[in-house]
Amino acid sequence: MGATLSVLALAAMVFAQGQSTSQTKPPTAVDATQVQRVDSFSKQLAWNHLVKQVNIGPRYPGSDGHLKCRDWIVEEMKKVAQDTATQEFTHKWSKGPTKTMWNVTATQGWKDAKVRIVVLAHWDTRPTADYDPVPANQGKPILGANDGASGVAVLVELARVMQFRRPKDLGIMDLFTDGEDLGPSLDEMFLGAKHFVKNLPSPRPDYGILLDMIGDKDLKIPVEPNSLSYARELTLAFFNLAKVRGFGSTFPMEEGPIIEDDHIPLNQAGIPTLDLIDFDYEPWHTLGDTIDKCSADSWGKVGDMMVEWLVQTPPFQPKKR
Repeated sequence: MGATLSVLALAAMVFAQGQSTSQTKPPTAVDATQVQRVDSFSKQLAWNHLVKQVNIGPRYPGSDGHLKCRDWIVEEMKKVAQDTATQEFTHKWSKGPTKTMWNVTATQGWKDAKVRIVVLAHWDTRPTADYDPVPANQGKPILGANDGASGVAVLVELARVMQFRRPKDLGIMDLFTDGEDLGPSLDEMFLGAKHFVKNLPSPRPDYGILLDMIGDKDLKIPVEPNSLSYARELTLAFFNLAKVRGFGSTFPMEEGPIIEDDHIPLNQAGIPTLDLIDFDYEPWHTLGDTIDKCSADSWGKVGDMMVEWLVQTPPFQPKKR
């Protein structure tokens, strides 16, 4: 994801010296038998999904890990969705050969719904660690444990839960966008979201919620100003419900930094979309974006709140513009 120049400058600050940028052994999954209820969001299963992605390695377009991760997402979503598909597209990259990329879409109850939401997260990782404090590392690809894998982990687990909890009038599309973080500049980012809005499904989504960088240990997701500007009704409704449901400390009703992210193309296409993001994350776009910086408790809160939002009856529906 991207941000305004002032926030980028903050992100460029060198974080703690001696910070480890590698792991001595691959992270391991937890025992799935720890899951208490089949119809509740499991932070343990979401952890397993994050571990799977990180163990694949960097997942930038053109890498071996990119194809492996695409196939894994498709395999997982076919288990829980009624329709799973890929959207292939290409981009003539300024820094190398033309890149082939794929969005993955998976729907539940889409055709017959009265209200339709697209829940999205990007699954690609940054090909260069632009903001690593060690100059020699800046040309290396990142693992993207938080910036990439955390949103995907929540989406996959959320889709499993919605098999059992989705209200009959609500249609859900899970959209895994590719090319969000290709870069190096903003004009070569958010490529999957841009492709999606040029090839919208019929029926089209009524609104969207984007999950990005929601796995760090000290999670605090403030109101993102672009979301408030483009999708005020949705943004206020979500954060008000978070307060009512006891998630106010995780989703405080206060403005954070202005973010350029996958929600911008959707909003510009007339689909009001909220960006849930914690950009206060020192290892952003560095080799330090590893699984040890993440917390299952963090995305457990995000997952639980998303369930609360999705099971509302009647479903939230933005007013027609």
